[in-house]
Amino acid sequence: MSNDKDADADADERRTPTEEPDEKAPRDPPEEPPTPAREGANEQLDDDEELLDGSDLGSDVEVEGDVEIDEEKEDNLLGGLQIDSSEDISVPDRLVDQVIGQDHARDIVLKAAKQRRHVMMIGSPGTGKSMLAKAMSQLLPKEELQDVLVYHNPDDGNEPKVRTVPAGKGDQIVDAHKEEARKRNQMRSFLMWIIIAVVFGYAILIAQQLLLGIIAAGIIYLAFKYMSRGSDAMVPNLLVNNADQQVAPFEDATGAHAGALLGDVRHDPFQSGGMETPSHDRVEAGAIHKANKGVLFIDEMNTLDIRSQQKLMTAIQEGEFSITGQSERSSGAMVQTEPVPTDFVMVAAGNLDAMENMHPALRSRIKGYGYEVYMDDTIEDTPEMRRKYARFVAQEVDNDGRLPAFTDEAIEEVILEARRRAGRKGHLTLEFRDVGGLVRVAGDIARAEDKELTEREDVLQAKARSRSIEQQLADDYIERRKDYELTVSEGDVVGRVNGLAVMGEDSGIVLPVMAEVAPSQGPGEVIATGQLKEMAQEAVSNVSAIIKKFSDENISEKDIHIQFVQTGEGGVDGDSASITVATAVISALEDIPVRQDLAMTGSLSVRGDVLPVGGVTHKIEAAAKAGLDTVIIPKANEQDVMIEDEYKDEIEIIPVSHISEVLDVALAGEPEKDSLIDRLKNITGSALEQREVGGTSPSPQ
Repeated sequence: MSNDKDADADADERRTPTEEPDEKAPRDPPEEPPTPAREGANEQLDDDEELLDGSDLGSDVEVEGDVEIDEEKEDNLLGGLQIDSSEDISVPDRLVDQVIGQDHARDIVLKAAKQRRHVMMIGSPGTGKSMLAKAMSQLLPKEELQDVLVYHNPDDGNEPKVRTVPAGKGDQIVDAHKEEARKRNQMRSFLMWIIIAVVFGYAILIAQQLLLGIIAAGIIYLAFKYMSRGSDAMVPNLLVNNADQQVAPFEDATGAHAGALLGDVRHDPFQSGGMETPSHDRVEAGAIHKANKGVLFIDEMNTLDIRSQQKLMTAIQEGEFSITGQSERSSGAMVQTEPVPTDFVMVAAGNLDAMENMHPALRSRIKGYGYEVYMDDTIEDTPEMRRKYARFVAQEVDNDGRLPAFTDEAIEEVILEARRRAGRKGHLTLEFRDVGGLVRVAGDIARAEDKELTEREDVLQAKARSRSIEQQLADDYIERRKDYELTVSEGDVVGRVNGLAVMGEDSGIVLPVMAEVAPSQGPGEVIATGQLKEMAQEAVSNVSAIIKKFSDENISEKDIHIQFVQTGEGGVDGDSASITVATAVISALEDIPVRQDLAMTGSLSVRGDVLPVGGVTHKIEAAAKAGLDTVIIPKANEQDVMIEDEYKDEIEIIPVSHISEVLDVALAGEPEKDSLIDRLKNITGSALEQREVGGTSPSPQ
């Protein structure tokens, strides 16, 4: 701290506890001369800067003993890492080095910590936002930490005084005041008992009035107790204590109410008659005050009410914020302290929708004085990332402290699951909270069986046990639905197609779609049933345009009925059944049967292009479980297929790029089908040629 502030703190220690500070110590001291502690912190920050400029922080995976990385085997699931178990992998000490896959976010955190900038991180849950915020608190210098004391104000009890001192001195000051108050109270007590004894003796021996003596003794006792409260009020309240803080403070204020975030003053039911608690003793620090010189982390910023966001913005802008009672009906609402330091680094986080209800001025404040970062959901599947994933398993085992180490085969199974959860070919998921849950469940299974190591079989069991409540409900519905299954896996039927859908997160389901054409009593229309939601309704409208273009039938005087069978209470959301609907309707119009050993999924443009959809892996597995032989998927999704090995030989996967290709595979009856396909190709020939020359289809969102 500055010389002025040190002198002020020393003066406070020399001052007797009965003296109040004449004025607050400065909250923004002048620039300090270099000290050994500060030089050490600067060296640490210089090291961080070198890492930032010259290497990928946390990218190297170190191993214990003589274990090496075999570069010739980098294509295996462990990225060439030659280990027997996760015990062979070293876990970095610093949190910032343990973050995996978020290289850009890590670099930003390093810069923000060095320059004390605010950061807003937006991304899916479980991608490492809170971990990065904690890592940031480890990078901030410790020597600037302060204790905050609140003193009684003899001039106005409802405006307590605030003073900051170097971290660790707050306890000393409070202890000195308490010791002095204790000595005064002892002296008063001794004097009180002497006076009571004299008065009581006089009343009994001389005045011979016992009742009068008792009354007099009681009055004297209450008078002395009342006077002792004045000395107790002189003891300051240690509002923020950083004496034992080894790193810069980290305060998680996610979901905090106004009092917990901004500070509060407790209600005092005894507000008169000498029984009241001094105002300064009822002051409570908020997260913004406890985070002074550290990090304030708030996830899901949109859950904070607008008034709290406005006051938070004031605290960020001014660097200080007074504490008052948050409830209008509390006696604390009459109390307002002098400003309390709030010089923190703000780390805000949330999903994409968090920005919608965020106060524009608060976001502008963070953006204008800091960084905005979008957290990646997936990362490219490289040997280095697979080695990092192996280290992630070692980190989870180490952090939990109760899990058996994972064998190399168990780690490989975790990495395989990370590929599947990414939903993209050649990528790994970065939603580590869910993957970490899988690791912990697998470890618990192994521990319950008293195994020394967690094996691949334990991970396979954990995949079934670690499913979310929503996923378990979806699986239960699918299991019950099998009792009344309407899926047909053989033969040919007109106007009926086996579609595919996803329930929950990763449960595939076969969803039959039926179409029927009937004479209309008025203008022809397309009627779709099955609790279709908005996007599904729009997909049916797009299919109507294709039907009008590709069919020779005049549908202006016909009603086309489309039924999504067994959709359940959730209905149908999305457009992945577009090619299913189109195939069913064209089959009904042309009276050409559809193969029932086949299922399909894909979106459809109004020009007949088959567009990519989500969840193809789970849909294919559902078709295989239902006994179907063939699945049609969009060609753009071909790279996303990562089905389990047990299904690879059970089902044929046919990628397509146009509705004509879908009909060519799905329809039965060669003469009629060939005639229809030829007609479609004549109509769409130029469009097909343009698509082949003009680039690729867009990826699903």
